[in-house]
Amino acid sequence: MILVTGSTGFLGKRVCQRLDNLKLEYLATSGRTELDLRDRQATLAYFETNRPTQVLNCAAFVGGIQFGYKHPAELFHNNLQMTLNLLEAAQVNNVKRVVNPISNCAYPGKATLFKEDEFWDGPLHESVMVYGFARKASWVGSWAYAKQYGLDVINLILSNMYGPEDHFEEERSHALGALIMKIVRAKQTGQPQVVVWGSGTPVREWLHVDDGAEAMVRALSVAPCVDPINIGVGKGISILEMAILIKDLVGYEGELALDPSKPDGAPYKTVDGSRGAQHFDWSPQRDFKQGVAEAVQWYINQGVKHD
Repeated sequence: MILVTGSTGFLGKRVCQRLDNLKLEYLATSGRTELDLRDRQATLAYFETNRPTQVLNCAAFVGGIQFGYKHPAELFHNNLQMTLNLLEAAQVNNVKRVVNPISNCAYPGKATLFKEDEFWDGPLHESVMVYGFARKASWVGSWAYAKQYGLDVINLILSNMYGPEDHFEEERSHALGALIMKIVRAKQTGQPQVVVWGSGTPVREWLHVDDGAEAMVRALSVAPCVDPINIGVGKGISILEMAILIKDLVGYEGELALDPSKPDGAPYKTVDGSRGAQHFDWSPQRDFKQGVAEAVQWYINQGVKHD
């Protein structure tokens, strides 16, 4: 039986939809309801009772740059607890495979095109140090449990995801979701200007959530691999170019104003997905502009009215 943790989250919902489409049986849990992975005894008891054979781990405590600066201790504590308890429960209950997504912010801050062989080649960027470290630690834990117990974990390194049902809140959103929210609000309320955080120059590669979900589900059946595997296409877009794209899709006619007093984060983040493409015989397929248009339309369709 497949277990999906974090099933009510952005990625978890789409993973469940993909499993439904494939007519695969699974258990869906969320920290809000059935299973809090931070609770060691509850996690061990759940695994012992339900005996999952495969785990798609979509559970995480995460937000954007602003959230990371405000809640570093919570990010550290919650994510490490979840990793420790999940790995222990999987090992004790003979889970055959765990699929563990790792954010690409786990790469060194100086890196530009992220390559798996350079995963350890420097410190993390200060803006994502805590969450990036916690996700990096999940790979170290996977390696340790594989070394000592033979636990099979596939660690996927995923770019920031976007798409319908994303977070659209000031703190929890990544740049793309935050810009959609701000620009739609500006159009609805007649604001003459939208402030874009930072210099607008940082480049990011984005992964459509459906491609992220596809990678997660495909990882159930690929060959074992103890090393991290990138999922990506090696192409990015600057924050300002992305803001202009969203502005055009929304039909907003006001001004975009940069605020260089706000943090940029790392200057350049794209992903070398060649190992993933070879290992999976697949790579992300979704067109970026089309995906952003879908996310914009989904947000507008929610009927959020900004005063």
